Amino acid sequence: MLVNSSDVIAALITPPGRGGVGIVRLSGSNLEHFFDGLLGFIPTPRYAHYQPFLAADREAMDWGIVLYFPAPDSYTGEHVLELQGHGGPVVMDCLLRRAIELGARQARPGEFSERAFLNGKMDLTQVEAVADLIDAGSEQAARGAIKTLQGQFSRRVTQVLEQLIELRVYVEAAIDFPEEEIDFLSDGKVEAGLLGLNNTLQELLASVSQGALLREGISVVIAGKPNAGKSSLLNALSGLDSAIVTEVPGTTRDVLREQIIIDGMPLHIIDTAGLRATEDVVERKGIERAEDEIKRADQILFLVDASMDFDLSADNTFPQAEAYFRQAENLTFVLNKTDTPGYSSFQAQQSKHPVIEISARTGSGLDELKQHLKKCAGYVSAGEGLFSARRRHISALNETQASIAQALKQLLGAGAGELIAEDLKQAQQMLGTITGDYTSDDLLGEIFSSFCIGK
Repeated sequence: MLVNSSDVIAALITPPGRGGVGIVRLSGSNLEHFFDGLLGFIPTPRYAHYQPFLAADREAMDWGIVLYFPAPDSYTGEHVLELQGHGGPVVMDCLLRRAIELGARQARPGEFSERAFLNGKMDLTQVEAVADLIDAGSEQAARGAIKTLQGQFSRRVTQVLEQLIELRVYVEAAIDFPEEEIDFLSDGKVEAGLLGLNNTLQELLASVSQGALLREGISVVIAGKPNAGKSSLLNALSGLDSAIVTEVPGTTRDVLREQIIIDGMPLHIIDTAGLRATEDVVERKGIERAEDEIKRADQILFLVDASMDFDLSADNTFPQAEAYFRQAENLTFVLNKTDTPGYSSFQAQQSKHPVIEISARTGSGLDELKQHLKKCAGYVSAGEGLFSARRRHISALNETQASIAQALKQLLGAGAGELIAEDLKQAQQMLGTITGDYTSDDLLGEIFSSFCIGK
């Protein structure tokens, strides 16, 4: 599907600010007017010209490299012109302003990639991989985004889609042509097909879940009473002196955030104010923010001062207002200060929750804690076949699997062929939202609005 866009869009595609090189990109169906106004000649396709960039009075605004990519062999599938000049903000502003004077308009966030998608240059997973590659927080995440950009994820989805369509065609043909006497409800082919699809989707879901963890990671909140060593643990995990550490209880009044990488998976570590009853207005506000972060956390590390008397099965281990910690499934007790003379690990055996013993001061137990968090997230070290993925992909695959399960239930229960066909249709449409075969305008708007202007 080609976009009939007579308008030309323009944007700075390099980061704003000062740099050695800055690039202004134009894309549209007709660039001849811009060739004359900006260059004074028609550039040779895919050839680097070193030329002046012309102002309205035909004086040079700058000298740089001109690259012209005619449609359809360009990033957007339209004619594309790139002006690579000196990367000063004034120079780049002059170039962009001149392009707009000549009739271009400022590109919306992600509009270049949106046109690439609409012109069939990339599917939706590849477009998203462009943003993921730019935002990659680790080498493994970048490699995963490259694999998706190259189409590995799309090919896996397409293979499942082909299986699904083949089965749907068989079912609907049997319904539409009953004279062929195909007893598809009892010949075993449909049941085998549905079970095969379910297994394939399960395998794909496992890969996608790993890809989402590779891209997004998990949020880990450090909670506990004042002076348990929460800020020391944040500093020890991040390797930075991000948080102030003192002997005074209640030093942390606000939420502090750091990110670390474990085998390619990002961990978003959040240090919070100590949980206790207080009359201090500022500290109480910090505790409220801590409680909000705890409710949103993927994993909670409840820090306990092992140098003090504690009992992990007793109420007095917890702040009274946070007794729900005892029932939280995503809770891990972290016994800090285990380097204290006379410490015994006997009490650590009294908890039904996982317990990790550490010393934030010496670093003892930190590797075990990191591996525990990786295990809690269900993450395995990035392999060769791992690609980047998003939460919407997981949701779409789950809904596809649910439709397949419903079709199997209809087959084994009521045996209503029309209902099975409808479930397969719903599964196909949901699976198609991943690559963009079936995609609402609202979803496209949400995806592309998260891009930077120049992509």
